Amino acid sequence: MIFIVVRFAVADEHVDGWLDRTREFTEATRSEPGNLWFDWFRSADDPSEFALVEAFADGDAGAAHVNSQHFKAGLDAMRPALKETPRIISRDVEGSDWSEMGELTI
Repeated sequence: MIFIVVRFAVADEHVDGWLDRTREFTEATRSEPGNLWFDWFRSADDPSEFALVEAFADGDAGAAHVNSQHFKAGLDAMRPALKETPRIISRDVEGSDWSEMGELTI
């Protein structure tokens, strides 16, 4: 699977509306074939920073995502609300879902 984490530094005046601004992009991506998850999180240390944790079944699904019209529209919607270029980690990893954390089994 392709596992991706992107960190977004959102301009202060756009923080409260960030999830609304990205809603169409999020919903369209979640409905893509090969999308495993696409989840937004907000930093506990910096309320203007959002992290997007996403995964795709394989490189083909990831390529289809970045070549989609909603991807381009999503970037256009996000760009004016950002303070800086987002930071990304994208890796091909084994598996197709989250594993349990062995060190903290309940």
